[in-house]
Amino acid sequence: MTVQLQTPVWRVLLGYVRPFRWVLVAGAVLSLMTGATGLALPLVVRELVTGLQSDQGVAGLLALMTLLILGNAAIGAYGSYLLERTAESVVLLARRRLVSRLLWLRVPAVDAAEPGDLMSRVTSDTTLLRQVTTGSFVSAVTSTLTLVATVVLMATLDPVLLVVTLGALLVAQVVMRLVIPRIRRASKQAQESVGIMGAALERVLGALRTVKASGAEERERDRLHAAAGDAYGAGVRAAKWEAIVGNVGGLVMQLAFITVIGLGGSRVASGAIDIGTLVAFLLYLIYLMPSLRELVNAATQYQRGAAAVARISEVESLPVETPGEPPSVTHEPASVTFERVRFRYQPDLPEVHRGVSFTVPPGGMTAFVGPSGAGKTTVFSLVERFYEPESGRVLVDGTDVRDWPLAGLRAAIGYVEQDAPVLSGTLRENLLFGAPAATPLEIDDILGVTRLSAMVARLPDGLDTPVGHRGIKLSGGERQRIAIARALLRRPRLLLLDEVTSQLDAVNEAALRATIADAATTTTVLVVAHRLSTVTMADRIVVMDAGEVRAVGTHADLVTGDPLYAELATTQLLATAHLE
Repeated sequence: MTVQLQTPVWRVLLGYVRPFRWVLVAGAVLSLMTGATGLALPLVVRELVTGLQSDQGVAGLLALMTLLILGNAAIGAYGSYLLERTAESVVLLARRRLVSRLLWLRVPAVDAAEPGDLMSRVTSDTTLLRQVTTGSFVSAVTSTLTLVATVVLMATLDPVLLVVTLGALLVAQVVMRLVIPRIRRASKQAQESVGIMGAALERVLGALRTVKASGAEERERDRLHAAAGDAYGAGVRAAKWEAIVGNVGGLVMQLAFITVIGLGGSRVASGAIDIGTLVAFLLYLIYLMPSLRELVNAATQYQRGAAAVARISEVESLPVETPGEPPSVTHEPASVTFERVRFRYQPDLPEVHRGVSFTVPPGGMTAFVGPSGAGKTTVFSLVERFYEPESGRVLVDGTDVRDWPLAGLRAAIGYVEQDAPVLSGTLRENLLFGAPAATPLEIDDILGVTRLSAMVARLPDGLDTPVGHRGIKLSGGERQRIAIARALLRRPRLLLLDEVTSQLDAVNEAALRATIADAATTTTVLVVAHRLSTVTMADRIVVMDAGEVRAVGTHADLVTGDPLYAELATTQLLATAHLE
């Protein structure tokens, strides 16, 4: 996932900083006040040295020095706190914006990304904004002003010594121009490597049992070690160039310091300047070094921030859904129509739907059957508008789903996916996930309908029992029933059930069939099923094969009228008899 930034990095960074600009201005003013007290100190020292040479009283000067030192520390401490707090606020804003963006991403955009890499952009990349907020913007401004003021004061003391200092600054500037672009490239590679490592780790942890059952620990370890090694190598390259910039700049200033001492000593001996002036100039030179170092750090942090902004902007450039207005509450069954729908998941993949057409009237139950890969589950994804067809139309209640407010469309649908995902948290939180306003009585009714009451009674904390990561503390059948209960609590107008009986035993399957039959009296139920016992209870059956609708009818009609359905029915009947 690579996107070329159209807007300059500094403009993007300003977008994050703008809400806190006045606080940053206050922090910058405090930093400048800290610099001003520091710049006044060498002048006081010069007067102190002069006073000591002429046996004048220096008590007032010592008191002023003490006041400047204490004021410098106090103002600097509060200014630093203000800037750091603001930097954390910038990170918070960036993370909230990114999280909001991620939750509204279109499903195809998520399919094309690695979850671990997306997570690293929310965590590690946004953290770099903290450094660049204070390290680049504020430090660059305050350090530049302090540097200019220091040079001006040095010029008033001795222009000859200033020329030596400016020569050192020129050398440092040349080094920075040569090295800083390398820092930016290495920083971006380091952050991308961290994202790749996060994606690899998420892949392993998301299927840890499969990894262990396959005896693949060593192979996956080697893969993760390689990813970590890539991140290490990129980080070392970035550190190398940063070290070069920092140490060359420091070396240049130290050489300047030695040269000033030698040249300044000769000028004192010749009477061109007095000893107090030389001491003050040396103090300014010492004071100049931190400002120069801060400018170097600001430049390197800006490069790191630029790489982070590029990765964050890649996420912000991904297409998102628009939820629309809040839905109106109604519970009338909905109709579903497909009109010559053609669809493929990616341009380089074959079509999944090749002109699919069918109509499901309001109410009742419709089953979709067919071989694997026939496009049955894709029907549900298109109804939910996770994807949009290349051509043709998908209509709910006679309206194209693209013309529905997205929030209203999905509020009318209860959807149980094939793998029946359960989220980390308590059982109650999972049940209320789709219907947060459901009452305790409604929850109790749904628990009874889905045969979950006895299970909840056995749990140590009842509905408040944690279910573990992805519901790992539950059986597959329990997860499916919880997912169904969660969907039914929404009181949907349209209920989509994808292989919901695949992990249920005969007793619970019979109970679930009764639940589906009851739901079909008040809502429209679409079910993808392979078990004949579920299919035969449908009011209509849609037979799909190779992305097309072969036939639509009842079980009795299709057994004699469609060879594929007859074959599927025979196979499913035998499989069901074997299971039971």
